[in-house]
Amino acid sequence: MKQHKAALDVNEVPALNKWLVLSLQHLFAMFGATILVPFLTGLSPSVALVSSGFGTLAYLLITRGKVPAYLGSSFAFIAPIIEVSKSSGVAGAMVGSFLAGLVYGLVALLISIFGTKWLMNLLPPIVVGPVIIVIGLGLASTAVEMAMYLPGQEENIYSGTHFMVALVTLAITIIASIYFKGFFSLLPILFGIVGGYAFAMTQGIVDTSGIQEEWTAITTAGSFTGAIAALFQAPDFLVPFVDFSPLEVISWEIAFLMVPFALVTITEHTGDQMVLSKVVGKNFLKNPGLDKSILGDGVATFIASCLGGPPNTTYGENIGVLAITRVYSVFVIGGAAVIAIVFGFIGMVTAVISSIPTAVMGGVSILLFGIIASSGLRMLIDNQIDFGEKRNLIIASVILVIGVGGAFVQVTEEVQIAGMALAAIIGVGLNLILPGKEKGHGNGQMFQAPEVEQQNKKDHVA
Repeated sequence: MKQHKAALDVNEVPALNKWLVLSLQHLFAMFGATILVPFLTGLSPSVALVSSGFGTLAYLLITRGKVPAYLGSSFAFIAPIIEVSKSSGVAGAMVGSFLAGLVYGLVALLISIFGTKWLMNLLPPIVVGPVIIVIGLGLASTAVEMAMYLPGQEENIYSGTHFMVALVTLAITIIASIYFKGFFSLLPILFGIVGGYAFAMTQGIVDTSGIQEEWTAITTAGSFTGAIAALFQAPDFLVPFVDFSPLEVISWEIAFLMVPFALVTITEHTGDQMVLSKVVGKNFLKNPGLDKSILGDGVATFIASCLGGPPNTTYGENIGVLAITRVYSVFVIGGAAVIAIVFGFIGMVTAVISSIPTAVMGGVSILLFGIIASSGLRMLIDNQIDFGEKRNLIIASVILVIGVGGAFVQVTEEVQIAGMALAAIIGVGLNLILPGKEKGHGNGQMFQAPEVEQQNKKDHVA
């Protein structure tokens, strides 16, 4: 990525008359994806907004205000949250998120002591790439069901109206992604949801009763203070040791379902840090260090698990905003976090989000889940993985079939290692056992600092 002079550097404070607008840009960039995850997993969108805001502020604090990254809901954990919620409820999913956060902390500690080489040996591209593909393809049926069927039915009932709404939403998202320029090109999800919502209203499948109730409560409050009280509402937080006892919920099944995905998201996090370093022109892997940024990500996930929100991760959409605007100020990122927290406490925002038809979210998800799978393929290409090597072909093939096929191991009557978690574990095991580990690293640049990568390119040209 070509370097440009910063309009606002990392620690510069923007003028007050520009601060709000600059922060709102980041809010819009993350909004669609952040509310989609809780929408798909049955969690509260307002809690997701609040937890992403607090998680981002914690991240900025832990990285000592040196990394301008926004953290939002992680797509990698959609499938395990759904699976854990079926057997252990939302409380079980929060316990699983907490355990995933512990993995972040452990990895951060190990990196601070031993560096990143051990992590690459454990999670080379030949393992992470196919696992990411499995995450995307494993969610494909969820997206299609949301797009095609009537919501809230015990049996799947096909609806041409809902499918048409989903396809229109998908078309708007694709058009926005390809043809919109500049900052607007970073908001295809938001444009898709808004456009799909508008079309769904013409088809009569939008339930606006919740919005009307909120509006009535505000307009009939009788006083200004009463209207303000009606406008702001506490989200449906799910707090451990208050709303549930984690010790009664925790199980090996939850750990096996949730923890493996933390390793995948840690690798994705590292990739984001590399891209962010190139955009800003500072080596964030060295200062404040990858261990600090991973720890910040883990603490953000801790916070989410203590509030009832999905695990958090750094957002590529917001990195795109930084690249276009050249505004790298952490104060702008912090402002977006504060606005997200405030939005989470506004009942009208929650009501509007809740009124979005599942067909609209299904249309957006068709593209998003495909992009997740494609990003795994891109990782294999970018790292120049040679599938002429039988070792690489075997590892990728086994991960894909086990993950997409839904294989599982019944450990005990209650504990089951299934699907994507099993695929990730077996992939790591095969990589450690089969000879020729260096062949799974490809060009070996996955964990390299930006200046090292640039030097390699210069040496290659020379």
